[in-house]
Amino acid sequence: MAYATTNPYTGEVLKTFPNATDEEVQAALTDAYKAFESWRDTSFVERAKIMKTAAEILRRDLDKYARLGTLEMGKLFKESKMEIILSAEIFEYYAEHAEELLKPETLPVANPAEGKATLVHEPLGIVLAIEPWNFPFYQVVRIIAPQLSAGNAVLLKHASNLPQCAAICEDLMNEAGLPKGLFRNLYLARPHTEMILNDPRVCGVALTGSEGAGVIIAGTAGKALKKATMELGGADAFIVLDDADVEKAAKWAVLGRHWNAGQVCVSAKRIIVADAIYDRFLDLYKKGVAELKAGDPMDPSITLAPLCSQGAADDLRKQVEEAKKHGAKVEPLGAPVPTKGSFFQPLLMTGLDENNEARHWEFFGPVTQLYRAKDEADAIRIANDSPYGLGGAVFTKDESRGARVASKIRTGMVYVNHPLIPKADLPFGGIARSGYGRELVGLGIKEFVNHKLINIVDIDAPL
Repeated sequence: MAYATTNPYTGEVLKTFPNATDEEVQAALTDAYKAFESWRDTSFVERAKIMKTAAEILRRDLDKYARLGTLEMGKLFKESKMEIILSAEIFEYYAEHAEELLKPETLPVANPAEGKATLVHEPLGIVLAIEPWNFPFYQVVRIIAPQLSAGNAVLLKHASNLPQCAAICEDLMNEAGLPKGLFRNLYLARPHTEMILNDPRVCGVALTGSEGAGVIIAGTAGKALKKATMELGGADAFIVLDDADVEKAAKWAVLGRHWNAGQVCVSAKRIIVADAIYDRFLDLYKKGVAELKAGDPMDPSITLAPLCSQGAADDLRKQVEEAKKHGAKVEPLGAPVPTKGSFFQPLLMTGLDENNEARHWEFFGPVTQLYRAKDEADAIRIANDSPYGLGGAVFTKDESRGARVASKIRTGMVYVNHPLIPKADLPFGGIARSGYGRELVGLGIKEFVNHKLINIVDIDAPL
């Protein structure tokens, strides 16, 4: 596995990094567990100081971190800055709330003679974080902020095209004052995943990535009897009901599908529009996409970034061709994108009926799947006709109707009248082929802790 910085806008390979050796991995495990033994007894107040400092550094050096994200994966500089701010907010959230989220819980017992039962939440050890390229910092922070706050240690295996972002994440925590060894970036080779998960000092793995990667890592973790959380792919439905504000819904759909060049697990990949407003929505949507401007992601006037690599663009192109073989109809949208860099022409895909298996695929880039729904019930049917279950959105002027429809969408998250955008104080996660487990807020911080019962019982109490 080659770790290299390749600028997606120019295609230039700027720097390469060697894989970690077996000895380096073993040393990292030893250092991490040694640090964990002290960190687990460190107060929440002291942990919070480090989280706050990390947030302050991110805000202070916003442009430095954002530039590196844009350099390595090609996202718009303004979007990269938003990601850094979100990362700072996550650190701040756990600095403020970790102690309360993990405080001991007194359990009610039917008979006082049964004892005084308390549930305590204790850290377990080392968490392996395997993170993707589409959000170089947010994906890392949404694991390390809760897990370090809970008292665990974390080893990071980041995407191979983000070696400098991975390294600066470790630098960030060192500068924030985190004890040596508690968080370490490693340029792991494939065999190292099994080596790490088989180590008794490691309590589990948190993976964000593709469905294929999830199958492999979950299988490895299962064989090692280790806890795993899987944040995998998605094909989120974006439902526009017949009473929606069509103009605003179309505007949000353009953004929801094309932010981060469409490389978002919760982007609006399947747009489902009520028949009564379909034509009007389509006109507005096409107009909105046509107004996107592709180019240098550092240019503030640019609104469509390149994909993360030429390989990603080539793979997406092959996937579109396969969908066409199954009967999909594809229409280019907007002006031609630059030939320089890993750009991908925005496409509109229709003809995805029940006979076209491409309706069940995730297109990770600016490819819009568009569906015409006969009515509300049909929109719900189309939305649930997916192997994925991550997020979704419903647009309607009637909030109670939106909540009702949202309750029938089988996913982990649904927004009403807004595209799904991750927030520091909201949970994140899905069901079905989108994985299992949750990240952020109280759900995330409790994924890798021991929920231990302590029950104090009178020595003379009956069995």
